[in-house]
Amino acid sequence: MERVGVLALQGSFAEHLARLAQLSDVLPVSVKTASDLEQVDRLILPGGESTAISKLLHSTGLFERLQQKAAEGLPVWGTCAGLILLAKNIVGGQPHLGVMDITVRRNAYGGQLDSFSCRQTLPVFGAEELPLVFIRAPWIESVGTRAEILAEHAGRIIAAREGKLLATSFHPELADSDAVYRYFLQI
Repeated sequence: MERVGVLALQGSFAEHLARLAQLSDVLPVSVKTASDLEQVDRLILPGGESTAISKLLHSTGLFERLQQKAAEGLPVWGTCAGLILLAKNIVGGQPHLGVMDITVRRNAYGGQLDSFSCRQTLPVFGAEELPLVFIRAPWIESVGTRAEILAEHAGRIIAAREGKLLATSFHPELADSDAVYRYFLQI
């Protein structure tokens, strides 16, 4: 059974843990310390507030170790704020972990009142139409030579991959599908 960690410092970590608990082939693990990080086979960085999460990563001593683990090949998936944490470039801001060759625009769709959901088929995640939930969501402005675009919505990049790093601007933990989780488990 694979141990899938969820960074549990701030944001929608409880929702990710609940979704993972519904999958029969994984053991969900809350990651709050460097010791917790050493116990997982892969890690999800949840949505939330990227600056707050980054500060908490530093104060808990997880920041540098997470950068190192990602560079060593730990599969890491960032959703929404987690995507921002992974990005090497942030339009108008400073990168956080800076491990994925993408450029991101924070709050690209607008503020809280501009949050929305829709349904769309994203072939990389399967043939079913997926519910996509965007909450103060970023989008990916561009991908570097090592990253690939996985999905777009309305002409904007909403999912990308670089090796074992996955980034989505939407919140699969708030949807009724495990398709993106299954994709991540295949990485």
